[in-house]
Amino acid sequence: MILGQISYLDCLVFLCFLAPQLLLNVNVFELVFCILKALPFIVFQLPYQLCHERYFTRKSERAPFVQQASFFQDLVIRIVRYAFAFIPAKIGRVFFSKWVALPFLRFRMLRHGYLHSPLTWREVNLKTPYKTKSVGLWVTVDEGERPDLVVYYCHGGGFSMGSSYFYLEFLLAWVTILRETGYRNPAIFALEYTLVPDEKYPTQLEQTIAGYDHVCHITRDPWRICLAGDSAGATLQLSLLLHISKSSFPGKRRPGFATLISPWATLVTPKNRNTPSDYLNADSLHLYGRQYAGTPKNLKEPLVSPGMCKDREWWARASPSEGFCFMYGSEEVFGPEVRDLITLLRRSGCAVRVREEPDQVHAWPVVSLFLADTQAERTKGLRDLTKMITQAIDPSVLEINGI
Repeated sequence: MILGQISYLDCLVFLCFLAPQLLLNVNVFELVFCILKALPFIVFQLPYQLCHERYFTRKSERAPFVQQASFFQDLVIRIVRYAFAFIPAKIGRVFFSKWVALPFLRFRMLRHGYLHSPLTWREVNLKTPYKTKSVGLWVTVDEGERPDLVVYYCHGGGFSMGSSYFYLEFLLAWVTILRETGYRNPAIFALEYTLVPDEKYPTQLEQTIAGYDHVCHITRDPWRICLAGDSAGATLQLSLLLHISKSSFPGKRRPGFATLISPWATLVTPKNRNTPSDYLNADSLHLYGRQYAGTPKNLKEPLVSPGMCKDREWWARASPSEGFCFMYGSEEVFGPEVRDLITLLRRSGCAVRVREEPDQVHAWPVVSLFLADTQAERTKGLRDLTKMITQAIDPSVLEINGI
């Protein structure tokens, strides 16, 4: 199921679902203060900057993303950039919550003629030895048949925002494309980890480990597992790989492949710098990173901040059996650290596939699915990811082996 582009009507309906949830979950005085603080940006700064750069600035002097973006894409990215820098995470997290994202998806499905989803999804409570319970979202084609491939996904959001339900449309589209590519019954398990400041490290890593154990139990063969995630979710997957390599019999637990979208490799580093195009804000990221780590000492720990691991042998042991795939935008805040990590992994002997999209922003495959104009542009990132998965975990090999 691949829906069409987000429309202005969709944006209006999203706000209608959002408003009551903000009133239910945010202190009224904090909410009013946030709105009043944003008014100068909405009324004056946003229209001026948008019109000035798009219509009164030479194309060569515009930000790289703006040069190729539509008016709608440019508008949305500017709003998100402001929100990420100035709206508190406890308000921002409501935007991505289940009770906003799920009814919004239902509306979009109805607008595209779907009364029911052609794919199955359900919430799963995980059995875990850890004190914090773990929950995930299971998406598949045929619930009654064992999947031949499972993508284990961790969402982004700076550890402080986001939910699997906000990504559900993205995940449904991905399962659809995986099925079109040749997998018989592909599935995705998306983890709902606890956000900061409600919990901090190691809770989120423990939940990620529990999710991986659950997926291993379903597949019975870790080679049929593809780790995936964007931003902070990709960080958790890198931490998971480093953890697995230190466990008993790591070779028997290694996944087949890992596809990482714009990973937040090093939580706090001067290399994370704002760019004219990207919507992320380095100061906000460093705040969330410190909240997740809990202590300054933890920021230097590889299991917390994987980019801090410079041990090539550790990375060689941590690599999935078929290697890594990295996808990121050339204009994003994390660009320098992602490139450094790719170089380190290759020097460690890991197989690494890379797609750096010119002039694009953070997590561009996710952003494009919602904001791009044509269906081909919207699914380009997902199809590129799927192509690299099929090269690593060939669906015809699974079929031959009777999996």
